[in-house]
Amino acid sequence: MRISSSLFCLHGLCFSLALLLIPPGYAERIQDLTTLQGVRSNSLLGYGLVVGLDGTGDQTMQTPFTTQSLNNMLSQLGITVPSGTNMQLKNVAAVMVTADLPPFARAGEKIDVVVSSMGNAKSLRGGTLLMTSLKGVDNQIYALAQGNLLVSGAGAQSGGSRVQVNQLNGARISGGATVEREVPTQFGLENVLRLQLKEEDFALAQRISDEINHRYGAGTAMAENARVIKLFAPSDNTEKVRFIARIQNLSVKTGPREARVVVNSRTGSVVINRHVTLEACAVAQGDLTVEISRSNQVSQPDTPLAGGETAVVPDTQISLREQNGALQKVNTSADLNAVIRALNGLGATPNDLMSILQSMKSAGCLRAQLEMN
Repeated sequence: MRISSSLFCLHGLCFSLALLLIPPGYAERIQDLTTLQGVRSNSLLGYGLVVGLDGTGDQTMQTPFTTQSLNNMLSQLGITVPSGTNMQLKNVAAVMVTADLPPFARAGEKIDVVVSSMGNAKSLRGGTLLMTSLKGVDNQIYALAQGNLLVSGAGAQSGGSRVQVNQLNGARISGGATVEREVPTQFGLENVLRLQLKEEDFALAQRISDEINHRYGAGTAMAENARVIKLFAPSDNTEKVRFIARIQNLSVKTGPREARVVVNSRTGSVVINRHVTLEACAVAQGDLTVEISRSNQVSQPDTPLAGGETAVVPDTQISLREQNGALQKVNTSADLNAVIRALNGLGATPNDLMSILQSMKSAGCLRAQLEMN
């Protein structure tokens, strides 16, 4: 059975190709390539209650922890609930509260929080989060959260039907938590700092070290490995901040990146970060057959490719066959983009594309790093 583009669209399968060509010698700031070791955010977590819901809260028969939490809170406020009382808490929901404590955060600062239902509440819209302690991994309280929830999204109603395009059991509170405890840092106490590359690369680490030494003198920076560059900073805190600011704004030529092909299994998208070539190979996948062959052609002096001299020019042909014998040929320099475009034109599914690329990589035909997400 012929795989057609109409069938491809009928099943709702989509394919997108993004090609990002990075020219050789592309310069980037050190700030975009590295992070300062020890300067990072910390995750906070808390458990709390949301009140003021319009009958969309937890069903207490299925979520007894909501009733237990409310009883504990009321007892702390001096209110005793008689034992055995059946509390119908349709306006209350138990939630988990998360936040990121930024580096150098001081007591009194406001940070954003995310509130997520952990029971069977239908919606958190219109609710108010009661005071919730946010703790770090050391079980210490670092912030207190409280405020009105904001549930973003869109809704549409036509006749008797209603469509909701968002998640009603998650919400945010902008500036909803106040920092109560500061995280100790060693930044101002040490003269030796370390930059961490976001991706390990020996060559890039050495280039960054060389650029810093060229600007600030030999011995200022030292590449310890493929990810860490050691810096010898001034002892004064003010000079240290100025030193880091200047270094982060330096530009370094990154050079060509490693060829990489990223395939998203959920959407069928393929992203290629540079020009990827293919070697001779043949792959059969379902109704499709991909054949890549190479041969040499002699270019005479009077041809444009020869440049006045006899030259041997490699010629590559890509053939794509379907089960019914239909043939599509592409004369190209055997780059992956042409193969993917041709497969997409024949109506190949995302699963076909992933299987073909994986087979090419296993056979040594694909000259790139292949990642499946």
